[in-house]
Amino acid sequence: MNQKSLRVLEFNKIIELLKSKASSSLGLKYIEELVPSSDFEEVKYMQQETSETQSILTKRGYVGLQGIHDIEDKVKRAGVGASLDPGSLIMIADTLRTARTLRNSLSGSDEEDFNYPIIQSLSNGLYAYREIEDAIYNAIISELEISDNASSTLRDIRRRIVQKNQSIRSKLNSIISSTTYQKYLQDAIISVRGDRFVVPVKAEYRSQVAGIVHDQSSSGATLFIEPMSIVDMNNELRQLRLSEQEEIERILQELSSMVGEVSEDLISNQEILGRLDFAFAKGKLSMQMRGVEPTLNKDKFINIKNGRHPLLDRKTVVPNSVYLGRDFHTLVITGPNTGGKTVTIKTVGLFALMTQSGLHISADYGSSMCVYDNIFADIGDEQSIEQSLSTFSSHMTNIVSILKDVTENSLVIFDELGAGTDPIEGAALAIAILEDVAMAGARCIATTHYTEIKNYALIKDGVENAAVEFDLDTLSPTYKLLIGVPGKSNAFEISKKLGLSDYIITRAKEFIDTDNIELEDILQSAEKNRIKAEEERIKAEKLRESIEKLKIEYDDKLEKFANQKEKMLEQARQEAFRITRQAKEEVDNIIKELRRLEEERASKEKNQQIEALRKELTSTMGSLQPTVKSMIVPKVASKEITDLKAGEDVRVITLNQEGTVVSVDKNKKEAVVQIGIMKMTLPFKSLQKVKKDVKKTVTKSTRNIIKSKSGNVKSEVDLRGMNLEEAIMEVEKYLDDAYVAGLENVTIIHGIGTGVLKSGLQDILRRNRHVKSQRAGQYGEGGAGVTIVTLK
Repeated sequence: MNQKSLRVLEFNKIIELLKSKASSSLGLKYIEELVPSSDFEEVKYMQQETSETQSILTKRGYVGLQGIHDIEDKVKRAGVGASLDPGSLIMIADTLRTARTLRNSLSGSDEEDFNYPIIQSLSNGLYAYREIEDAIYNAIISELEISDNASSTLRDIRRRIVQKNQSIRSKLNSIISSTTYQKYLQDAIISVRGDRFVVPVKAEYRSQVAGIVHDQSSSGATLFIEPMSIVDMNNELRQLRLSEQEEIERILQELSSMVGEVSEDLISNQEILGRLDFAFAKGKLSMQMRGVEPTLNKDKFINIKNGRHPLLDRKTVVPNSVYLGRDFHTLVITGPNTGGKTVTIKTVGLFALMTQSGLHISADYGSSMCVYDNIFADIGDEQSIEQSLSTFSSHMTNIVSILKDVTENSLVIFDELGAGTDPIEGAALAIAILEDVAMAGARCIATTHYTEIKNYALIKDGVENAAVEFDLDTLSPTYKLLIGVPGKSNAFEISKKLGLSDYIITRAKEFIDTDNIELEDILQSAEKNRIKAEEERIKAEKLRESIEKLKIEYDDKLEKFANQKEKMLEQARQEAFRITRQAKEEVDNIIKELRRLEEERASKEKNQQIEALRKELTSTMGSLQPTVKSMIVPKVASKEITDLKAGEDVRVITLNQEGTVVSVDKNKKEAVVQIGIMKMTLPFKSLQKVKKDVKKTVTKSTRNIIKSKSGNVKSEVDLRGMNLEEAIMEVEKYLDDAYVAGLENVTIIHGIGTGVLKSGLQDILRRNRHVKSQRAGQYGEGGAGVTIVTLK
């Protein structure tokens, strides 16, 4: 991979971010060696590895990688028989413990959906030696201290050392506290010199205290003497300490031998732990920048959806979508300075490098990337104050080397192509360079200010214009990339906004080619139209989303209403069956009673007749039991009614009940009949007119209902605050009551709101059999917030 491109695209900064996520020096080694790969399968594997660690971290929240150390040298020394120090053994135990816990935690369980083949294949290769781990932790407390539990011999030696210490101190305490020695001593204290217990004696009394001089004070006034009475005791203490050290060395050698026996396995662990640390560092970086795994393709195209430069603050950076390689192989980006052109091309180049390094990209799901054999970039970040020839030469030197190495599988990035020299010559050179890159079959993305290159992109197949948006009202860029339209430098507009005189701007335009001015004007007009179209598109999108939301809400309520209707029908079936069964039981009881009476009269003939009657009744009731249809759907009358009117009394043949006609639909030949508190819609052929005086056929309860309705029903109903389902139920009940009460015109108050309630009610009113016509309210009646309904 081209090293200069890695530097100018700031790939090294991504590496530094990745290093900060590593938990050990083992992972850092892999990160430092990380370079983009040109092998498609390898890139795919590395991307899947990153996705697995990202998923594990998301699911678990934490993976214990702390405690990993680089112990390869120490393990190799143990493998050849060397004795390791306590600190090295502790590091080995820590690494063994981390390897064991990682293997256990990444193995998953039957109860948990945990399937990550790449990471689990690595973790399953880890060796766990719990016995070595426990032996080291049991024997060593710290880098400087060995535990008494390391061996019974060490524990016994240390117990004897403590006892000997106490004996020596007890002996010395008796010496320094005796009246005989007090005048010889400088201080009544016990001191230690060279692991030997001594007492401070005044120099002039040296001959009075028998013993061995081990030291003297800087002034020479005090001698530190080991009394002869404790010399043997000090010798014994010294011997015990030597024995202690020998036992410690034996223990360390034993532990080192245990490590040496499995040295090859521990070295294998080192490699796996480094790979795991590296993989989880990639996963942590992906989570930090909210990255996604790009879809890899072999068709040499990129499609970045809302890509964000990973080194910029994700809260403020403006995401951009960039695509290249399908409809066109070269993308030319134009626009004013500081508009975001360089950031855009750097984002594309950096995403390509990150993808081929197995790192996720900070974009939206659905982004697609390909694998290039090389990525070239010529980007001049530093603004030079030297001669233009010097700047131009620097760029051309780099471009020449790029053109030598470019292939059909390369991505080439140019920033300000052709800048630093005469504009006409620079533009011509820039076009020629783009042509050469296209002939090589490579994909190219370039930024420029030259109008000639814009014109070239307009007429050349496979080359597309793009622009960075600029707000002239605020004199600031929006950092949005617009593919398909060339951009403007806006130098005249910006200068005018900043206060430059009009005559200077007019004079400047005279020095520009007329065709260029016309093109810039066309671009400006096109940009205005695009902005307007974009605003309209956003409005239309919001409206579409609102309509879809209302449709979903309406469908849900309609389904709920249908469910409620079915539930009510089921309840009606159950109630009808209950009534029928109860009636059958009552009839059976009566027959039983009659039979008992007849039996008492010993009338055989009567008994047979009663039995036949019972069977007939049972058969009749049995036909009613299975379905509601036999209870609700009536039998056919001998003569169908043709002139039925509301208010007339009729008999329902099947139910053998009388009722009052509430409304009549002559087209469907149906009538709504009220029987007590129930209303039923029945066909004419199931009804018979009751042949009696109207005054006699109208029941007292019916007269009370009609009288109550005509007196209590208002001429308007207020549905505001209800949802559509509630409003439909309320308005249907109200229309029935208003019709029975004899009202001709009624007002339905529904309000304006979103219009859903009004449109839904209009549909219901059109289908209601009581409604003759409907219209919107006029001024003074409530306007668009009400509907005036005329009843039949």
